[in-house]
Amino acid sequence: MDQRWRPTVNEREFIEQALQSDLRVDGRRPFDFRKLTISFGREDGSAEVLLGETCVMGYVTAQLVPPYKDRPNEGTLAIFTEFSPMADPAFEPGRPGEAAIELGRVIDRGLRESRAVDMESLCVVAGKHVWAVRVDLHILDNGGNLTDAANIAALAALSTFRRPECTVGGDDGQQVTVHDPEVMDPLPLTIHHLPIAVTFAYFGDGNIMVIDPTYKEEAVMGGRMTATINSNGDVCAIQKAGGEGVMSSVIMQCLRIASVKAADITSKIKTKVDKYTTEKALQKVKRTPAIVAKEVNVPDVTMKESTHSAMENQTSKAPNDGQQISEGDENHQNTKMISTLTADRTVKHKQTPTSVGGPSNW
Repeated sequence: MDQRWRPTVNEREFIEQALQSDLRVDGRRPFDFRKLTISFGREDGSAEVLLGETCVMGYVTAQLVPPYKDRPNEGTLAIFTEFSPMADPAFEPGRPGEAAIELGRVIDRGLRESRAVDMESLCVVAGKHVWAVRVDLHILDNGGNLTDAANIAALAALSTFRRPECTVGGDDGQQVTVHDPEVMDPLPLTIHHLPIAVTFAYFGDGNIMVIDPTYKEEAVMGGRMTATINSNGDVCAIQKAGGEGVMSSVIMQCLRIASVKAADITSKIKTKVDKYTTEKALQKVKRTPAIVAKEVNVPDVTMKESTHSAMENQTSKAPNDGQQISEGDENHQNTKMISTLTADRTVKHKQTPTSVGGPSNW
């Protein structure tokens, strides 16, 4: 692939002499990454990564397909890259070139062969239906180090992707029904670890190395190596792209540096994904207005029982256990009640004090 910027002899010497003094053109130290920004789209499974001036967008889709015959109970994962002349004038439209194929293979080797995504969880009906996951990586701007930016975009998109829920039924028990996301919540992918790609550029005789090279440094470098490693320090893949040879001691030093950088980038990806998931969950919550109890004014009612009402209440009492009272018994009860009330009234008159200056009247 032709470089969009071809350095002159003076520019090449300036960059190499600056690197010998542990200085870089953009002001970074040899093992410093450029500013990393991760953003997500409206739909699940879309992410955009901005690494310095390099911009890559990742988009994940899935569909039900028959599995491979040698792996009937495992899904598939495929990586596709698209280079557009809008990102770099050196990119040609049409079929992918060698650079696009190499980028896709490096990322595919780090993700698929390291078993980062659980393929068995993508199986619906063994031997008939499995989920085929496809990751499309679109290069929007080439500022150097496309491998690292594309790898982070693929991981961020896979972490936020949700596949539709499906059930198996029918007479034969092998009919698959794919449910709409509004009916049943989609399911996330099972990701065991995040393999992070860290690219090193070598200059001179291989004794000078830097991390995250820009497009100017890529035009001057003598060799390149990409180490894919997770936060636990497990080496998932190593790719040495042409150029001069590198000592084994230098490679071991690069792996130690890559392990530290991988842990840092992994924490950034997880933080962004957790924030995105929380915001999505809050948007799904339907809030209803609070119901305010209405005050009902009920006038106070004072019950005053008179002697006649008390007599009526006692008279209207129903007999217990279904017993009937004859008319003679009823008259006898009424006479007894009247005599009782008369006696009470007589007692009340006796207790009334006599008026002053005269005899008491009965």
